[in-house]
Parts: sequence; C-alpha cells; structure tokens
Amino acid sequence: MADAKLTISSRNYSSWSLRGYLICRMAGLDFATEVLSGNDPSSRAELLHLSPSFLVPRLTHGDIRVWDTMAIATYVNEIRPEAGLLPADPAARAWCWSVSGEMHGGFINLRSSLPMNLKARHENFKIWGGAAFDIERITTIWRECLARFGGPWLFGSRPTLADAMYAPVCTRFATYGVELPPDCAAYRDHVMAWPILAEWIEAAVNEPEEIEELDMEF
Repeated sequence: MADAKLTISSRNYSSWSLRGYLICRMAGLDFATEVLSGNDPSSRAELLHLSPSFLVPRLTHGDIRVWDTMAIATYVNEIRPEAGLLPADPAARAWCWSVSGEMHGGFINLRSSLPMNLKARHENFKIWGGAAFDIERITTIWRECLARFGGPWLFGSRPTLADAMYAPVCTRFATYGVELPPDCAAYRDHVMAWPILAEWIEAAVNEPEEIEELDMEF
C-alpha cells in the first residue's frame, strides 16, 4: 500500500496537477494517484479558472495534508532532501526558487491564451501580444539558466523543481506549435522526452472527457 496519496484533477488539462505529480515522482515518494471527477467542485474550479489556489493538487501523507504546488514542493523537499529537488549550491538554489515562484505566480496571459491540452495539436496558432510577452520572458529564463548551468536541465545535469514547474509550458509550446530559439526548442524536446512526463501524457491521452464546456471557457 502506498505511503501517500496525490489528489489531482484532469491529466489532460491541469498544469498544476502535472506539476504536483512530477514533484512527487522526482522525490521518489511512494504515492497513489486519485483523480477527481469532472463534476467535483474543486476540480472544475481549478480547471475553468486556471488557478493554483484551489485544493488540488493535494498531497496526503499520513496525517499531513498539503495543497498548492509550491507548498507540496516545500514539504517534499523537507522530507526528501536527498532527492535533489533543489540545487545544492545556495546561489543556484535561490535562483531555482525564484524562477519557480515566477512561474507559480505569473504568466496569466499565456495560461489563458494557450491552455494546457495534451491531446490537441494546433497549427498556425495566433499568439496575441500578452501571451507573446510571457513567451519572451519564459525563453529568457530558460536561456539564462541553460547558459549559466550548462543544461540539459535548467540547473544542470539533473531535473529540479524548476523543470517540474516549466514542464507544462513545454507541453503548451508543443500543442500550439510555438516557435522557439534553437536552445529553447532543444530544452522543450528534452523535457517532452522525460520518462515521468511521458507516462503522464500517455495517461492523459486515455482520459475520458468529462468537462464539455472547457473549450468554451477558454
């Protein structure tokens, strides 16, 4: 029996659920995954409002319940520091927290204009001004990290919290055919080939559609 349970909403649409899943998998946590019905209020609210502040993803570990992706990351890092969720170097660790926090609290135009949809592929998708600005900022973050730490992950030779936070963005860029500089395209492709992301995507493709009005809301 698993030691913990991660409650998520849609695998196909929920970027926050994906981040929580990646964080727990990176830490080597033994957990079961519970998927809420599309009719569950918390699940619907999170998906339709694109907000990280609802009660999914939620990690239950013994008597401890943690929700919000960054709170889950903080907790998991405390109980599994050996997993290397954050860089060992203090300066790199501060940088990793900073770019992860920027993803957690920002890029609203990108989220609303290019919602996560792992089943879809859109050609010649129009990128409007606000989303274009967000994309420019994200690629700047990626390029600075890759140049400073040498890749192939944002902070060097192994994935960290930052890669988990930006992984859903990589899927968005693939879904909507966003053109990227060569180094950023290589990073996107590296993340998309990440085995634990690939297993999530496979499950998402087989996920039944429960929220019919989702496209209309976006």
